[in-house]
Amino acid sequence: MVFNLEHHDPETYRRKARMISFAMAGQLIIFGLLFSMLLTSTFGSSLWLNVLGVVLGLLATSALFAVLRERPWMAEVRYVWQLKHHLSHVSSYLAPLRRELEENNRTALDLLTFYHQGMAQLAELNGRTANSDPERLAEKSQLKIKREEQGLPPRVESVDTQDLQAFKRG
Repeated sequence: MVFNLEHHDPETYRRKARMISFAMAGQLIIFGLLFSMLLTSTFGSSLWLNVLGVVLGLLATSALFAVLRERPWMAEVRYVWQLKHHLSHVSSYLAPLRRELEENNRTALDLLTFYHQGMAQLAELNGRTANSDPERLAEKSQLKIKREEQGLPPRVESVDTQDLQAFKRG
């Protein structure tokens, strides 16, 4: 599956993410209370019926957001969910990707470049500073040098995570 890096305004993303989080929490509370009240009024008061009401509220909230996920106003939040998913997938292959980087494997080079760009973008969108870990900075520098040596652009705009299948998880 090809994933394209996109530019999104961090302030807009954070504002929408907060709004959506509050909406989800509010809906969970309302649905949980509603289902709990319906169950206890129908079957009598019980802790387990209250717990079941909360679980049903969670399921209803999840179903509602699964439907709303494709709405245009969810674009930034949907993009960040997808970015996190792809970064998580790539991170499970970091050890073999780093080994193949030493062999100048172009696919490993692109995937690691995507990983670092994605992590930096995620930090920016969440209003945090990028990781200043010396090992990570050294790897980013090494990636930059290797891309220059191979005549590749410094940035990767898209990546196909199916390319990870060529690497054995390490």
